[in-house]
This record gives sequence, structure tokens and C-alpha cells, in this order.
Amino acid sequence: MIKTGSPNDTGYAAWVEEFEAERERRAALGDPDWGPGARLPAAIVRSVQKFQVGEDGDGSALTGKADRAGDGAYAAAVRLFVAEEQNHARMLALLLTAGGAGTLEGHWSDAAFVRLRRLLGLKQELLVLMVAEVVSLRYYRALRDGSPDPLAAEVARRLLADEERHVPFHCRRLNEGLAPLPRPARRAVTAGWRALLAGAAVVVAVDHGPALRALGVGRRTFVADVLRSSAVMASAMADGPVTEPVPERPAV
Repeated sequence: MIKTGSPNDTGYAAWVEEFEAERERRAALGDPDWGPGARLPAAIVRSVQKFQVGEDGDGSALTGKADRAGDGAYAAAVRLFVAEEQNHARMLALLLTAGGAGTLEGHWSDAAFVRLRRLLGLKQELLVLMVAEVVSLRYYRALRDGSPDPLAAEVARRLLADEERHVPFHCRRLNEGLAPLPRPARRAVTAGWRALLAGAAVVVAVDHGPALRALGVGRRTFVADVLRSSAVMASAMADGPVTEPVPERPAV
């Protein structure tokens, strides 16, 4: 288990080991049993389709920027992170298939998000990426806890566990990127990030409102929970590692 306060002298080699260990654990565990299928309300199907589009992508822009950052271990860890995101897209697609639905070719929100990220440098792209990661944490928790279908709940549980590991990984890199700035400037950047996050949370709450209601989460609750959870992450970005651990990997 890696903490957001992992010793600096390990560099990103510890994260590479963590991602590789998770890859091996995932291979040993195998996929959920898709055979019984899934019974998903139409609102949840439409919502999962949109999130599946957001998880899908080759990550080439991010990995290219990571390569140019000059840290081989970090670049390797980023590639492993991208592979996990691609696995999320695969599992969501299989969940939709199990529910008798297909995937979308694209969605306006994902297209705008990707376009914005590709215009930015590594640090700025990670700030935008972190918006998606934090929103995903609350969404997958809602799907895990509120889905009437056990297969959907299991897929959400696995994806949520991955996202909980991704956030401290990105927080560490952002803290390193922001460290040269004076503290007031770091605080200003993270305040701006939280404002962007608030806007994104509102958009998701509106766009996915019917699905969230079906999962037992109101729009206002969703937005409030996203903002509440972001406080510790903003602190980690601006002021350094925090002591909260990443949840341990579930047993095989």
C-alpha cells in the first residue's frame, strides 16, 4: 500500500511497483462473471455510456508529456496508469454489453475535456485530469452503493479502488510541479482548481441527474460530496504529502 506521504527517496519506482503489483493482482483475480448479464435502468445505461467514453483513449498526449519530463520511472508509471484507465473503458463496455446496450462513439463533454487537456503542459493537464478523477470517485461510489444490479456494483467497486490509488499518484506530481511557487501562488492555483472542479461537478450532476437519482444520490449531494472530498487533495497539491493512506488492495 502506498501513501500520499511516500518517502521522496523512493522516487516513482515505488509507484511503478504498485501499478505492476495491481496489474498482477487483477490478472490473477480475472474479470467479473459476465454470464448472468446485467439489469440496468435506462437512465443508468445512458450515464455509464458517457463515463465509458471518458475512460476510453490511448493516453498518447499524456505519456508524451511524461516522457518529455525526463523522469523514466514517472513515465513508466504514467503508462501503467493509462493502461488501468483503458481497462476501465473495457470493463464498462463489457458491463453495457451484459446489459444489452452498446457504447457511444463520443460525447460532447469528453471531447471538450480532451481538447482542453491536449492544449496544456503536463502540470496543467494533470490539474484538469484530476478534476475527472475526483468526480469519478463520487460517481463510482454512487454506482457501487446504489446500483440495483450486482454486476454493475462489482464493476464500480473495482474501478473505484483504482481511482483511489490514482489520486495520490497525481497529487504527488502536482505537488512537485507547484513546489517552486510561493505558498500564496500555490494556494491560488489549488483554489482555481477547486473552482473548476465545482463547475465540472455541477455539469455532471445535471447531465447524469436521472441516473444519480436512480442510485439514491441527489444532484446537490453529489456536488457537495465532490467538493468536500477535494479539500485533502488540494492540500496535498499545495502543501505537500498528507498522511491519509490509499485503501489497501482487496484480497484475491
